[in-house]
Amino acid sequence: MLSRTADHLYWMARYTERAENLARMLDVNSRMSLLPQGAEILEQGWIATLTIIGLMEAFRQRYDSVTSSNVIAFMAFDRDNPLSICSCVHAARENARAVRGTLTSEIWETLNATWLEMRGMSLRSANETEVGNFFEWVKYRSHVARGVIQGTMLRDEAWHFAWLGTYLERADSTARILDVKYHLLLPRGEQAGGAADYYQWSALLHSVSAFEIYRRVYRDLITPRRVAELLVLRDDMPRSLRRCMSQVHMHLQSVRNAQSAETERRAGELQASLHFGRIDSVFEIGLHEYLVRFLGQVRDLGDRVSRDFLVSATD
Repeated sequence: MLSRTADHLYWMARYTERAENLARMLDVNSRMSLLPQGAEILEQGWIATLTIIGLMEAFRQRYDSVTSSNVIAFMAFDRDNPLSICSCVHAARENARAVRGTLTSEIWETLNATWLEMRGMSLRSANETEVGNFFEWVKYRSHVARGVIQGTMLRDEAWHFAWLGTYLERADSTARILDVKYHLLLPRGEQAGGAADYYQWSALLHSVSAFEIYRRVYRDLITPRRVAELLVLRDDMPRSLRRCMSQVHMHLQSVRNAQSAETERRAGELQASLHFGRIDSVFEIGLHEYLVRFLGQVRDLGDRVSRDFLVSATD
């Protein structure tokens, strides 16, 4: 496959997944903002979200205060922010347009329709219901796009590159969402076991579509250790780090070339550490420290995939 074609397919999938994951991250903070809490704690939650995405400085250049409406406007609808939901939806559509001949008509029509609808949206109100409905719409359109890719696309290299991008992006996002929540609950250096709050951890589980799954697996109170185990080490959890890296390794094996052996080895090493890992070992390291290291490894894999297969290493 031409590297330019692979590049467009990979980023089409990554931007589609990124839009959904941004919606999930903003949704969990919106849910938490409805809980009784001081203005300072609420602001810290939004600051943590912007910081973990890496956009705190860019936000400060545009807005004087960190409020729910300002952050949502910046992260959801701002076309000048390259990492906003709006920009990601547009980038996914443009990458799909560049390789329309490789995609089925259903895939192109789905992504194009999503952008056309997104283009007419704006943050007209701070009403929580309207914002929540928007986040649900973003998630739904991402589900539709993935379903169409799964249901209509030939299982060739193009299909593998689309899923490779999807799972790398999802692994990055799950780690970031979990790390944001960790920052909100626990001061640096404090043990993770004692500061759990049921409603906040429930909001986190809802943000990654894992609340019902948690109840089925553990049938008990929600604790940070079990939430971390579910989202890090459970292979049967669709958005867990282990599941994502298993899929990344599998798709890398399917598209391997003469220069990708080291990338495949690093992905396999990370997948194996999750496969054989124990949650006690994660908390011995520290959940935050573990997630920071994981994010660095995922970033390295993304850079290596770009060097081995794609046109450029920029996102």
